[in-house]
Amino acid sequence: MSPTEKRTTDGSQTIGSQTTDFGFQEVPVNEKASRVADVFHSVAARYDVMNDLMSMGIHRIWKRMTIERAGVRPGHHVLDIAGGTGDLTLKFSRLVGPRGKVVLADINASMLKVGRDKLMDNGVGGNVEYVQANAESLPFPDNSFDCITIAFGLRNVTDKDAALRSMARVLKPGGRLLVLEFSKPNNPLLSKAYDEYSFRLLPKMGELVAGDSESYRYLAESIRMHPDQETLKAMMEDAGLERVEYTNLTGGIVALHRGIKL
Repeated sequence: MSPTEKRTTDGSQTIGSQTTDFGFQEVPVNEKASRVADVFHSVAARYDVMNDLMSMGIHRIWKRMTIERAGVRPGHHVLDIAGGTGDLTLKFSRLVGPRGKVVLADINASMLKVGRDKLMDNGVGGNVEYVQANAESLPFPDNSFDCITIAFGLRNVTDKDAALRSMARVLKPGGRLLVLEFSKPNNPLLSKAYDEYSFRLLPKMGELVAGDSESYRYLAESIRMHPDQETLKAMMEDAGLERVEYTNLTGGIVALHRGIKL
């Protein structure tokens, strides 16, 4: 979506808006990136611990499914956008082998540093590169990657449509984009329980473990403002991807979208 086209939660757009969502707040378009950066600077050091606590470890299953659906093979070039602390990059680096390459890209320097340190501690070496980059304007040539993933990062992007177009541009023909993101539960009772957890317990956990309740309140709000499954599918198609499909995970709390560049 263009910064001047504000998309509502039902997928409609308001033309001419110069604001965008930051959680439940409306902020100037040019302020969102810096506000998101502040959130992730704050949580970077405890990000992995909080991921395990917030999802009770289930995020590892979601990421494993992403790896399986990616179809990455030896020699492939892979871009892991908003790769953060490197969970996907670690697995991809082993799959592509010494003839392949994985680029861990993140807009946030603190997250990128944590990811680099973690991967080096795990013995990851020459086939991984680290790039600080904005998903809306990726600094790579056209047709560079066999596979691109973005896990739990798209909802923090200001202009999601521009980011999806940028990803499609740098995919090779036949390449795959996988978007793993929180989405909309498909059961009303699950949705109600999820809201209670997100807005009551999650900020308290953030305060106790990371010393930051406000950042985790934003993360909960940002999930509610993210496009639902069908809207994101349409956005990927509008960006030029084909055969777009999605799989609901954990009752739709998370969805894994996949599209192909033909």
